[in-house]
Amino acid sequence: MQILYNLAAILVVILIIPVFMIRSVREKGFVERIRQSLGFYPVETLEKVAKKHCIWVHAASVGEIVATSPLIKEFHKEFPKTPILVSVVTTSGYEMANRIIKDADAIIYFPLDLPFLAGSVLRRIHPRVFLPVETELWPNFLKTARKLHIPVMMVNGRISDRSVKQYRYLRSLLSDMIGTVTKFAMQSDIDADYIMRLGASPELVTVTGNTKFDQTYTDVSPEEKAAIIREMGLEKAEGILLAGSTHRGEEDFVLKAFKAVREKHGKAKLVIAPRELLRTQEVIHICKRAGFTVTTRTKQQEQGPQDADIVILDTIGELGKVYSVGDVVYVGGSLIPHGGHNILEPAAHGKAIIVGHYMFNFKDTHALFKKRNACITVNNEQELAAETVQLFDDAAHRHQLEAETLAIVGENKGASRKSAIILREMLESYESIPENRQRARFTQKIDNFQTYFIELVHLKEVNGFGEHILTALLYILSKIYALLVDFKLWGYRHGMFSRKKLDCFVISLGNVTVGGTGKTPTAQRLASDIRDMGYKVVILNRGYRAKWHGKVGIVSDGERLHMTAADAGDEAFMLAKHLPEVPVLIGADRSVTGQYAIENFGAEVAILDDGFQHWQLERDMDILLVDAVNVFGNGYMLPRGTLREPIAHISRADVCLLTKVDQAAEGSRDFIRDTVHRYNEEAQIVESIHQPRRFIPLADWYVDIAGDGIDVNQMRGKQVMAVSAIGNPASFEQTLSDLGTVILESLRYPDHHDYSMQEMADILHQAERMGAEAIVITEKDAVKIPMEVIHAGIKIPVYVICVEVTFQQGKEEFKSLLAQRLADKLGPRTAK
Repeated sequence: MQILYNLAAILVVILIIPVFMIRSVREKGFVERIRQSLGFYPVETLEKVAKKHCIWVHAASVGEIVATSPLIKEFHKEFPKTPILVSVVTTSGYEMANRIIKDADAIIYFPLDLPFLAGSVLRRIHPRVFLPVETELWPNFLKTARKLHIPVMMVNGRISDRSVKQYRYLRSLLSDMIGTVTKFAMQSDIDADYIMRLGASPELVTVTGNTKFDQTYTDVSPEEKAAIIREMGLEKAEGILLAGSTHRGEEDFVLKAFKAVREKHGKAKLVIAPRELLRTQEVIHICKRAGFTVTTRTKQQEQGPQDADIVILDTIGELGKVYSVGDVVYVGGSLIPHGGHNILEPAAHGKAIIVGHYMFNFKDTHALFKKRNACITVNNEQELAAETVQLFDDAAHRHQLEAETLAIVGENKGASRKSAIILREMLESYESIPENRQRARFTQKIDNFQTYFIELVHLKEVNGFGEHILTALLYILSKIYALLVDFKLWGYRHGMFSRKKLDCFVISLGNVTVGGTGKTPTAQRLASDIRDMGYKVVILNRGYRAKWHGKVGIVSDGERLHMTAADAGDEAFMLAKHLPEVPVLIGADRSVTGQYAIENFGAEVAILDDGFQHWQLERDMDILLVDAVNVFGNGYMLPRGTLREPIAHISRADVCLLTKVDQAAEGSRDFIRDTVHRYNEEAQIVESIHQPRRFIPLADWYVDIAGDGIDVNQMRGKQVMAVSAIGNPASFEQTLSDLGTVILESLRYPDHHDYSMQEMADILHQAERMGAEAIVITEKDAVKIPMEVIHAGIKIPVYVICVEVTFQQGKEEFKSLLAQRLADKLGPRTAK
C-alpha cells in the first residue's frame, strides 16, 4: 500500500506542475511555498529549531492555525525553554500563522509527503515531538517518525464522517499511521469514537474539547471595532450582514437574503468574505449583476473608505476580527455539501449565527450550539432570507442568541491548557522509558554516518530489513578481515614480516576492541608510576586525527608543550598536558619515534599508547585493557562488530587490565576472568576504576589541568547536560549518575569529534532552554572545544570532569611484576 501511495503522490505532483506554474505567477508567496515544500528552507529559520529538541506543531491552513494559536501559547508556558516550530500547507495559512502566532520560534511550509523528501526534512529538524492539528496525517512523514522514535500526539483531533469512510480505503497504510500516534487528544466524544473505529487504542484517546474556544487573536477592543467600521465605510450602516467563508453558489443565496433585508432596512450593509481569494473578481461581478454597488477591503486600504452597499473582504487573516462588526453572521460552506466552516470565530464575538444544514465537518460544535438554540440552521435560500430578516427585525431575539453564544464559549474554554498538560505527561512517560531514551539518542545522530555505523555495529541484534541486509554484508567482510588479521599475526610470529627492536623497555597498552576502554588515562597512570620508580619514560602515540604529518612529532619534550590539540590529536595533547615531565611523541611508526626519544630524551621506557596491534615493533610487556562495562563489544570482528582481532588473541597479553569495574554488571568480571584464562592461563589480571577527581571549570582547565576545581560531591543533585565525543559515552554518563547528578539530556558526538563554534552555541542554547545548571564534558572533549567559547561570556558553566585511574584488585602483584621486568632489563632504580 505504501508503494501505491508513493506512486500516486509522485504522479499527482507531476500532473499539477502546470497548475503550480500558473499559481506562482498569480499568487503572492506561492514560489516561496513551493521552495520550502521541496525542502529548501531559509538557513536562518531552520537553525532556530533544527536538532534543538523542538516541539513541532503542524496545522494545514487558516482554520487549523486558528486552533493552533492558543495551543502555542500554552505550550510556551509549559515548556518555556523549548523551541517551537509551526508548519503549514497553504499560503494563507502561512500568512495567518505569521500574523497571529507570536510564540513560535520558526514558521515553515510543511514538506511534500514524497518518499525521501518528507523523511529528509524530519531528520534535519529531529524534533522532540510532532503534533499534527486535527487530522493532518501523512504516511511518509510518519513512517520516518517511527524510525526515528519521535513521539506523535494528535491535538485538537477532528474526524468527519466522510474522512472515516475515506480513511478505511487506506487499509495497512491507515494502520501504520494510527499506530505511529502516541496520544490522541480529540475535540469531542464523537471524534474520539471515530478515531477508535479507525484503529486507535482506547487507552491512547482522550477528549480535550476544541482549542478554538480559547483563541484570543480575534479579540477586538471597542476602539479597534470602531476603526474597522470606519475603514470599511460602514459608519452609516443601520445593521450589517456578514457572510464569512462563502463558496461558489452561496453568494447568490446571500444576496437574495440581503435584498430582502434592504426592503425593510434600507441602510443595511453586506460584507462578504469569499473562502478563496482568487474568486474575488467573480464575487464582485455577481454582486454588481444583482444591482448593488461594490468595493473591496484592499481598495479601501489604498484609496480610503468608500460608501458601497457591499464590501468584499479580500485580505488574509482579518475575518476573525471583522466578524466583530456583523449584526447577523452567516457562516458559509454550509448551504452546499462542503461541510461548513468553523462557527467559533463569530461566536467568540457573541454574534447571532446562521448556518446551512451541511455542517458535517463541524458536527459536534454545530450540535452543541443547535441544542442550546445558539444558532439558526436553514435548509435553503428561502429559509436563509426569512431568518436573516427576522433577526434584523427582532432585536430581542438576536440578543438572546448573542448571549447564549457567549455563554457557550465561556463554558468551553480550557482545551488548550488540557492539551499542554497531556503533552507534558505524555513526554515524561515516553522519555522515562530507558529504551526510548536510548533510541532517541541513537536516532538523533543517525544523519552522521560515523555515529550511525558505530551504533549499528555495537548491536547484537538488529531490526528492519535494511539493517539485516547491511549487517549481513558487514558480517561477510568481518570474516575476511579476521582471516587477514590472523595471517598478518602469523607472518610476524614466523618471520615472514620483520620486526624492529628498540634499545629500551617497550610496553604496549591497548585492547582488542575499538575505543572506549580508557587507554589514555591508563597510559597517564602507568607513565606517572614508572616515572616515580626512577625511570625515564616517554609515551609514543600514533597521533590519531592530528593535523601534523611527518615521521616524528614532538607534542611535549618533558618541559613544555610544542603542539596544540588540533596539531597533536586530542589523546596525545591530553597526555602531554597531564604529564609535564614526560615527553610525548606522535608518529605512525613507533620504532622511529621511539628511536628519536632514546637519542634525544634518553628514554629508558617507551609506552606505546594504543599499541597492542603495533606488531612491527617488539615489546617487553603487553598490557591488554578490557572494558568491564562493554565486554568485548558484541562479539563480532570489524566491520560487523567492534573487535579489532579475535578474542583468542588474548593469548599475547602479559597483563589483562579490567577497566571501570565499579560500573560493571553483575557477573561481568567473572566472565572476563574466565575468558582470559581460557586463552591465556599465564596472564596476570588486574582491576581498575576511573575515579572522578574534580569538576574543573573549562576556563580554569585550560590554565591548570591539575587545578582544584570543585569537589565532586558539590555536583550532587545538579541538573546537567552531558556532552561527549568519546568511544564509550555510556560510561561517562554512568559516572555522572553515580555522582548524583541529574542528567537532563545527553548529547553524543562521534569519537574524536571537533566541536565548531556553531555547535557549541547550539549546545549552550539547548542547555539554557532545558534549564540545565551546568554542562559537563570529558577532558578529551575539552581539548576539542574552540578557545573562543571561554571568552564568549557563556551563562551556563561548563565543567570538565577529571578522572584518574586507580588500580584495585591485583595491583600489588602488577606492581611487583612491572618492577621486576624493568629491573631485569634496565637495572633497579631508586623510587622518587
